[in-house]
Amino acid sequence: MTSSSSSPGEDFPASEKSASGVIGVAESISTGDVNVPRSHDTTHRQLKERHVQLIGIGGTIGTALFVAIGRGLALGGPASLFLGFTLWSTVVLCVNNCLAEMVSYLPISSPFIRFAGRFVDEAFGVATGYNFFIFEAMMVPFEIVATTFILSFWPGSTSVHPAIIISLIIVVYTFANIFTVKWYGEAEFWMALGKVILIVGLLIFTFVTMLGGNPLHDRFGFRYWSNPGAFAEFYHTGSLGRFMGFLACFIQASFTIAGPDYVAMAAGETQNPRKTLPRAFKGVFFRLTTFFVLGSLAVGVLVPYNSKDLVDIYLLGKPTAGAAGSPYVLAMQRLQIGVLPHIVNALVFTSALSAGNSTNKVGVPIYCVGLVMCFSLLAFLQLSAGTAQVLNWFIGLVTSSQLMNYAVCSFTYIKFHRACIAQGLDRKGRLPFCGMFQPYAAYYSLFFTFVMTFVGGFTVFLPGFWSLPTFFFSYTMPFMFPVIFLVWKFTKGTTWRRSIDIDLVEGLDEIEAYERTIPEKKKKAETTGTFEKVQQTLFRRVMKK
Repeated sequence: MTSSSSSPGEDFPASEKSASGVIGVAESISTGDVNVPRSHDTTHRQLKERHVQLIGIGGTIGTALFVAIGRGLALGGPASLFLGFTLWSTVVLCVNNCLAEMVSYLPISSPFIRFAGRFVDEAFGVATGYNFFIFEAMMVPFEIVATTFILSFWPGSTSVHPAIIISLIIVVYTFANIFTVKWYGEAEFWMALGKVILIVGLLIFTFVTMLGGNPLHDRFGFRYWSNPGAFAEFYHTGSLGRFMGFLACFIQASFTIAGPDYVAMAAGETQNPRKTLPRAFKGVFFRLTTFFVLGSLAVGVLVPYNSKDLVDIYLLGKPTAGAAGSPYVLAMQRLQIGVLPHIVNALVFTSALSAGNSTNKVGVPIYCVGLVMCFSLLAFLQLSAGTAQVLNWFIGLVTSSQLMNYAVCSFTYIKFHRACIAQGLDRKGRLPFCGMFQPYAAYYSLFFTFVMTFVGGFTVFLPGFWSLPTFFFSYTMPFMFPVIFLVWKFTKGTTWRRSIDIDLVEGLDEIEAYERTIPEKKKKAETTGTFEKVQQTLFRRVMKK
């Protein structure tokens, strides 16, 4: 929700931000305005706690965890994959603490984008907005390419021209944008719940099969950690090769593990945000890292890093006919399990089908849908370059943009923390959520996210690995961000916010006024159906620490 500004250039433009992120940012950028009147903000607080909880989980559990994680295993081996995911989880925890503290205090639409302009510099907020828009928009062609990749598991899919499949998926994504926020939240809730059930089921499958519960009665345990080994060598041999393999896994983890930004971007649509958001932020890290860290361990247990299918798909970019993109499906095929590989591949396929929303009269931003869907046309690149190669290109661009988003969140929090000290704001007494180990946690996450932004595409600089498209996709946004920042700063004459001048109170009156209406809304909600009441009670108990 946008509140009026006391002076020009004080906020980055507000957006009609839905829970998914991309369309609202696009509309903000398209207005070109720095201050958007309060009446222009048409977000509706219709997302309930259960919606926010699972959007934060389901928004990140998908193709990256079920499919793309195989690339990290092929490059670094099981131990490097597990260590890389574990270490990166600590970085995400620190980003989570930064966002939780700021967003719970000021639960507005497009929060970390507007905070970047409000706490740092208007130009910084503009650059952040463009970067986040590109990040979310590029997720659309990434998911399309991944979906066609998953479909290649079934031999019958090869009889249909890839262009037809891509076109059909684009049509599905476009029609998905007609839903209002209320129906978006409900649909996303059930889809996310399905993803959670799937990953839990796959973890149980790993435990059972490794102990011999499979058609071959093969009690393989951690066999693949000793043969072919725990660490794979990448490019070089010896210790240097193993380190480069670990670095590749660390980069893969930085793409795969996310979460706090999805919860943050739902702030403007969340009911009772100052109570709902702290609970969501507290829970999202522990659940996500449980899924991701255990998921990385499970993949390394199930499949050897030198598996022919893994090497063909992720290292050579030439998957064999009928080969599964998901390591879990590969393991099921190896263990000669019938039917289940098809079921799991179908579930992985549905997990890749997700889209954003937009604002017309029913709360959906319609003019920006076309702009975002234009990016989906990039999925047709796979017709000439190959599915696996194009998938890696999109992973490179999305990873660099996501890392910059997290670096921005960390730096913005540092400015926010300094402003609290300079203006005498008692964080522990005034804020709904107070992050641990601050501001040191913010410096920790800022260091790793900033460094990894430039390390992410390191393979392109190795002799024999140069590729112009790979370089372009890996380093476009790290180059564009400072360009946008400098152009906006010098053309608009923006100023760098001093800690004493940062506005920490604008918008609080509106939030507090909304909170005073909550008791009335709760009385009206007493007519809620029995099923939904039971569901909410169960979910609240599960989400408690």
